[in-house]
Amino acid sequence: MSDERLLQLVGDIYDASLDPGLWPCVCEAICEFVGCRQSSVVFQNVVRNHVDIYLTSPVDPHYRELFLTEYFKLNPIFPAVMFSEIGRTVPATDVLAREAFVQTRFAREWLTPQGYLDAGFATLEKSSVGCTFMVGIRGGRQGLFDDDARRRFDAVVPHLRRAVLIGKTLDMHKVEAAALSDTLDKIGAGIFLADADARVVHANAHGRAQLADGDVLSARGGRLMASDPRADHQLRDALGAAEHGDAAMGRKGIEVSLKGRDGRYLAHALPLKDGERRSAGTAYDAVAALFVRKAALDVLSPLEAVTKEYQLTPAELRVLRGIVDVGGVPEVAPVLGVSETTVKAHLRSIYEKTGAKRQADLVKLVAAYVNPLLSPSTAL
Repeated sequence: MSDERLLQLVGDIYDASLDPGLWPCVCEAICEFVGCRQSSVVFQNVVRNHVDIYLTSPVDPHYRELFLTEYFKLNPIFPAVMFSEIGRTVPATDVLAREAFVQTRFAREWLTPQGYLDAGFATLEKSSVGCTFMVGIRGGRQGLFDDDARRRFDAVVPHLRRAVLIGKTLDMHKVEAAALSDTLDKIGAGIFLADADARVVHANAHGRAQLADGDVLSARGGRLMASDPRADHQLRDALGAAEHGDAAMGRKGIEVSLKGRDGRYLAHALPLKDGERRSAGTAYDAVAALFVRKAALDVLSPLEAVTKEYQLTPAELRVLRGIVDVGGVPEVAPVLGVSETTVKAHLRSIYEKTGAKRQADLVKLVAAYVNPLLSPSTAL
């Protein structure tokens, strides 16, 4: 693995967090570095049964449309995305044996016709409605998603995750790195430019309001401080790493949890010592920009909540998702690449665990976790 290639890629990823127009080229560079034919960042909404491709390398428009309208519902790997540890690279074969995976409709009708062979993914963020994940898909020439691909994916994921979260905070508005002070006041989050000693050299309007309130963050003697000692240590650690450039950041400062009286806030650190961002860092004598926003409520997505509540197995979860999103046993069996007898066996186990008596009850059960005013017990 070339350190020089990785450093260049990381710099490009961080530059793209401020300029979304750079993402297509960055996704292509990720493919080249990891050894994939296609890489994307996808958000799947399990409440609305909808999917968005946020970022991607070039993809056949026909198959992109098929994925967006139909095949995302048939992906047998997706349920595992919701349960995987955030930031951890997971090869598809760790979720479902290759022999079983190639029998699924998703593999037979969407992957194979494009010459795709295998994939790996990493969950970047979870919420009560779904999750955002990065996926790298390999073709026949690249072979299976092996240990080398996994190591390369691991090297990219923390930086990509930081950039995606910062992009979300900025709402994907283009921000010129050379003129941060002129644009940051338009952003609905607290943003601070700080030096290696955590001294604030610039703050936007929301940031100044947060410091004036003093609940989540304060500036004592000009030094940025979190009210929680552990979070304060993490922020100082991230700023210290930022002084040494992009490569030193790793997982430091990707997502620092801050406590406030009205809930939880998240801080993300973007280094300003390399790439196009260097001009901003030099102008303000800053090593990093900190983005601080209110966190969403820590609520599980419906399928994740049902699975944990009733202790469903991965196979049972795939069947449950099939029943909710696809249809009855005859429709679910070919989607999962198994016999109807196998689907029925899993379905009986799900009935026993949940107390449901028919498939319609399962649909209502999942729906009850979408609507907090309806308790799961009243749904059956």
